[in-house]
Amino acid sequence: MAIKQAKNLRLYDLKGTLLNDLLEYPDNKLKPFDLIGKLIAFAEKHAVHGDCWQYYTAYFIASNVNAFSLACERRESVDGALLEFAYDDCRILMEVFNTSPTFLPTMENSLKLIKNFKSTLTQSSLPYAHLVANFACKLTACNNTQAFLDAVVEFYRTYGVGELGLNKAFRVVDDNKSAKLIPITCMDNKRLDDLVGYDLQKQKVLQNTKAFLDGKKANNVLLYGDMGTGKSSTIKALINEFYEDGLRVIELYKHQFMHISDLISKIACRNYKYILYLDDLSFDDFEVEYKYFKAIIDGGLEVKPDNVLIYATSNRRHLIKEHYSDGNDIDPMDELHKSDTKNEKLSLVARFGLSIYYPSPDQQEFLNIVHELAKRYDIQINEAILDQKALTWAIRNGMKSGRMAEQFVHSLLH
Repeated sequence: MAIKQAKNLRLYDLKGTLLNDLLEYPDNKLKPFDLIGKLIAFAEKHAVHGDCWQYYTAYFIASNVNAFSLACERRESVDGALLEFAYDDCRILMEVFNTSPTFLPTMENSLKLIKNFKSTLTQSSLPYAHLVANFACKLTACNNTQAFLDAVVEFYRTYGVGELGLNKAFRVVDDNKSAKLIPITCMDNKRLDDLVGYDLQKQKVLQNTKAFLDGKKANNVLLYGDMGTGKSSTIKALINEFYEDGLRVIELYKHQFMHISDLISKIACRNYKYILYLDDLSFDDFEVEYKYFKAIIDGGLEVKPDNVLIYATSNRRHLIKEHYSDGNDIDPMDELHKSDTKNEKLSLVARFGLSIYYPSPDQQEFLNIVHELAKRYDIQINEAILDQKALTWAIRNGMKSGRMAEQFVHSLLH
């Protein structure tokens, strides 16, 4: 009965969901094992450990973007007709949540496995898996519709709704000349404390990001310096550090700058803080994308919303390729006023309010990083021998850096 009643949901869109397939069974001639197979596929993909059906229903509620869920995410007061519709929907959803698929009587053995499913994936492999699992546990404890509704509202207000609420990071793909966000689900779980060295640099990034999350004024950030020094790792660590505080990161490439305005219009009204992450950013002098980018960062008519910052990494301090002749103001064989060209190129960096330099470590700093990593991996080796091997590794590979130190320590684990 509960499944059939789900057709009466007014706010929650059922199209394209397993719940919709169940509503149409057996009219659409789907066989029971088809439905069970879909549920198992969902459970494996989403790292379910426990009751597949309850997790699926909790996920359906958590990911369904509608007028009610968006109002809760923005922490607006929900009352009147919208609240009445939400209450009625939650009455039905509570029945659906507490109804195992016992309407498939021929699959009794499968139903037992569904109640105690164990995915081959760990919940730590997906950023939202434990959130949805905890949400399902809270829904299980609800003994009436009001309690169920309160739990749903609390989840929306704490974590948000939809893919933007459940995932940490996204990449942008072209979709009919517009920007489409695709979740990045395969990520490591490193935090800032896991990154060895560069404490001053990390502290500056941390302070700026905390101010941003607290609703205070914060700056766009450029992390520049030698390769392998931890610039990208610092930004990736921020994702794990502040995910539950509402931070989301969107990775962009320079050929996608044409989509930034469209992207900002999609995320400006959501109750999250977004970092647009531009990795390894640089421009050759013949590339014109930087002119569009300058206007987007600061200077165009469209105001960048308060919930968006830009963090970029680069090996170049000034981002745009420069020539020695740029310093010569008058060149009869080339542009008349070279100082204007130089100012235009330097003006891009000026759009970043905070520029942080990541230099290559000196020999002692390099060895300190090696020692700390060796300790974390419990590598038992004489310190003098460790230093000699590490320096030999650095010489053979042509540089000393945090990345080189990590690669060296990994080689000792073979």
